[in-house]
Amino acid sequence: MMSWAGPDDIFLSTSLATYLDKKLLVLLRDGRKLMGILRSFDQFANVVLESACDRVIVGDLYCDIPLGLYVIRGENVVLIGELDSEKEELPSHMTCVSELVIKRAQKAEREASDLKGSMRKRMEFLDFD
Repeated sequence: MMSWAGPDDIFLSTSLATYLDKKLLVLLRDGRKLMGILRSFDQFANVVLESACDRVIVGDLYCDIPLGLYVIRGENVVLIGELDSEKEELPSHMTCVSELVIKRAQKAEREASDLKGSMRKRMEFLDFD
C-alpha cells in the first residue's frame, strides 16, 4: 500500500491541526496581517479562516477590516501564529479608527514613501554609500 504523505507532510499537518478552531494571526507575503479562526487546511498550507479580518496598522492607528470566511493560498503564507486570548493584542497607545481613516493614512504613508524613493533616486549621483 502506498502512502502519499511523507514525514514532512505529517509534521506540517499535525502542527497546523493543533491550531484548528483557534484564533490565529497569518502574515502574508504582501505584508498584510489577517486574523481569524482556523477552520480548515491542507498539505499545501492553504488555510480557511472564519470571521477573518485584515488588521491594518499605520503608525499608532489601526483598523480591523472584516473579511468573513476567507481562503488563503498556502504560497502566500509567511507566518502563522496563535493569538493569546488572555493577553491584550495591541499596546495601549494604539488607537482604533474607522476603515475610511485608516485607508487615508495608508495612502498618505504610501505617497510619503514614494516621494522619499523618488528623492533618493534624484540624489543617487551623490553616492551616499
